[in-house]
Amino acid sequence: MFDLSLPVQPTSRTHGFTHGLQNAVPDPSLPFALTLSRQTLAGSMSGENAPAVLDRFPTLAEAMRGAIRHAEEFAPDAAPQLLAILDRDDRLVLAGAACDGAVAWCHPVMSAAEARAVVSEASQLRAQAGRAANWSETDLVQRLRHHADLLDARLVDPLWRAFAARALQIAA
Repeated sequence: MFDLSLPVQPTSRTHGFTHGLQNAVPDPSLPFALTLSRQTLAGSMSGENAPAVLDRFPTLAEAMRGAIRHAEEFAPDAAPQLLAILDRDDRLVLAGAACDGAVAWCHPVMSAAEARAVVSEASQLRAQAGRAANWSETDLVQRLRHHADLLDARLVDPLWRAFAARALQIAA
């Protein structure tokens, strides 16, 4: 999901929260992009599910703080949103679920074997969600897909895995 090399398009902030610099365009020269996942069935079929760039930052630490600031702007009763930090080459650096003014960062996989296991589990969850959709179990479908997305959020680019894991240790 997040580790696909998709073009990242800047967007206005129309995702359930407001920001003081609504008309500001993120500086494309900054290396870290904070993005919001836009997962919709129609978007999947049309290829428009590229993440929306919320802001750009010069360091990973500032991007993580920016993610928390954005999480604080979500409505208190809003569903968790997946935020991801991408580098200038659109590689996944770190991702997490934003909800209730906080971000629950997903710990990156540390090996190819762990990545394969995560991909397999996420695939199984999406298959279960497909079957649940046939039973009209919309709440279960949403929970299964969200869990699969959280697993995908662990698929940090191999270049960033150790660095992201260390950043999470320092942040804790």
